[in-house]
Amino acid sequence: MTPDSPLSVRPSRHFLDWLGEADLSLAFTTYEAHRLFLVGRKADGRHSTFERLFDRPMGLFATAETLHLATRFQVWRFENALPAGQEHGGFDRLYVPRVAHTTGDLDLHDLVVDRDGRVVFVSTAYSCLATLSERFSFRPIWQPRFISRLAPEDRCHLNGLALRDGLPGWVTTVSRSDVTGGWRARREAGGCVIDVPSGEIVCDSLSMPHSPRFYRGRLWVLNAGTGELGWIDGSRFEPVAFCPGFLRGLAFAGDYAIVGLSKARKEQAFAGLGLDDTLRQKDAEARCGLWVIDLRSGVVVHSLEIEGVVTELYDVQVLPGVRRPTALGFRTDEIARSITIETDQGPLFQPLTTTPA
Repeated sequence: MTPDSPLSVRPSRHFLDWLGEADLSLAFTTYEAHRLFLVGRKADGRHSTFERLFDRPMGLFATAETLHLATRFQVWRFENALPAGQEHGGFDRLYVPRVAHTTGDLDLHDLVVDRDGRVVFVSTAYSCLATLSERFSFRPIWQPRFISRLAPEDRCHLNGLALRDGLPGWVTTVSRSDVTGGWRARREAGGCVIDVPSGEIVCDSLSMPHSPRFYRGRLWVLNAGTGELGWIDGSRFEPVAFCPGFLRGLAFAGDYAIVGLSKARKEQAFAGLGLDDTLRQKDAEARCGLWVIDLRSGVVVHSLEIEGVVTELYDVQVLPGVRRPTALGFRTDEIARSITIETDQGPLFQPLTTTPA
């Protein structure tokens, strides 16, 4: 599909009310359609969905002022260019790409910023956790015990990373394979959650687990191959809610989880999962979008349905205290005309109406 293929974004009846009540906006990525999306609400209460094209955006880590984004061969840092309280074209955040680290194609998945400000990411190709290097492509910092060699072979499909006390705490893998692409034969029940500091496997027999997140004293995981959101109770996965889709991308706000759903892939690597059987039993089709789930009941209370060129999502992040965000890209000259100045009196934002001669 081409970048100008039709796209439909439909919020459920009270989705925008919930955004307002929770005082947040959402950011999410789709590597399949090469887009970063920012979702908020306009002054008149209608939804605001803003998109920018990037090359295979995957892992995303966000605060109200800063975004970190993993793409095909780079890690980007965006900073909000607007001084506090200032708007630009009705937007209260303007994220500008300031720094890009060129890593090469490491098949980057989840990405976090630890308590020391260090960017840590999952290199799925090399089956490791890594950080940025000022001079080289990357610096590996951790691998599962069962991985015997640093090689670009995607042996276990290491994909997810959760922080604990601001440091890497847990990862998810699709298998314990130590051969090239070995995870593909273990998709249905070979998945693991691994404790990073100890290297111990804390939960296994999962189906393509993704997006581990530590929230309110619990380690939450998306068991993507079964379509379930749940948490790790000792060594068991305790499901809380079923979602009709392949699950990737998990964030939290108050009593609610925001889960990313993707439609089923046609490739053999994603066929034959438990999700397919459950969808048939429930007479349902896989869907794409964001679902908001009440953690107390497991009930889906709001949704953002997506149709058209986008059929798969990867990551989702909450932007707290943000009403309507936007971002700059590289396909127009707007990025050349958006000037911000750091002064002793505070920041200044001075967009140029024309490009200087």
